[in-house]
Amino acid sequence: MTRAQFAGETDDAGGFKRQRNRFTDRPADVEGARWPVEAGRYRMVWSRACPWAHRSRIVLGLLGLDEVISLATVDPLRDERGWRFTLDPDGRDPVLGIRYLSEAYLATDPSYDGRVTVPALIDIESGLVVSNDFPQVTLDLSTEWTRFHRPGAPDLYPEPLREEIDHVNELVYRDVNNGVYRCGFASSQAAYEKAFHALFDRLDWLSSRLERSRYLVGESVTEADIRLFTTLVRFDAVYHGHFKCNLRKLSEMPVLWAYARDLFQTPGFGDTVDFDHIKRHYYCTHDQINPNHIVPAGPDESAWLTPHGRD
Repeated sequence: MTRAQFAGETDDAGGFKRQRNRFTDRPADVEGARWPVEAGRYRMVWSRACPWAHRSRIVLGLLGLDEVISLATVDPLRDERGWRFTLDPDGRDPVLGIRYLSEAYLATDPSYDGRVTVPALIDIESGLVVSNDFPQVTLDLSTEWTRFHRPGAPDLYPEPLREEIDHVNELVYRDVNNGVYRCGFASSQAAYEKAFHALFDRLDWLSSRLERSRYLVGESVTEADIRLFTTLVRFDAVYHGHFKCNLRKLSEMPVLWAYARDLFQTPGFGDTVDFDHIKRHYYCTHDQINPNHIVPAGPDESAWLTPHGRD
């Protein structure tokens, strides 16, 4: 098992521990900042397959920042050197001029020997990684880049709701976003079952919350909805079977299934989803789980476009 395949390590009890983010600098809209907020200065490297990177893509689009920060899309399949730009002509990113995202990581920290992750915000001129800190990247897009937001852009992190959003995000990250990985990469039965029950208890809690409200916090889409969506949209296609999160499918949880379809059918959400990339990535890069790299033919993607009844 290589670092390119595994998102972390396991503890003595067989529980999954996610690797810490290495690069945590932040563009700031203040005079003298090392990484100033400037149009055209940065490139966001993402994968259509990765839920953590998918968040950044949704936020960029909703705020209109995809006109200000350029996007680089990596191949859903990795080799021993990690994420590759094989979707681009000659297998090289046309802006950064690199074949592997690891080249930018090593240019920033030549001693780096961890797993190369997306999203990665890169300074185009220097080729250095500014941040791979996925939770903070999207918050900064909402708070530091406001003068570049498109007219009428949603406020995804409204100040009066930030404490509640942060609280919901913390619970969702622990039990759902990272919880599915804690199930899938557990190396003991006890660790798997602990993560499994925490996951479905939290999904029940979310269902109860969303019975009373269209969105997780407040009356419109926020950062909390985006973070939950990128896990839910992968649930039946990947996590239910591949990661053994099989108490219920998303499509068997009426409230969450309707909520997820509501978001999917909202401009900026479903149009960023690529089930082919998602399935090929998970089923073809986790050799310890699926050594034969068989990619399931289902589920039926058209179900995402059925009426949700939440508007």
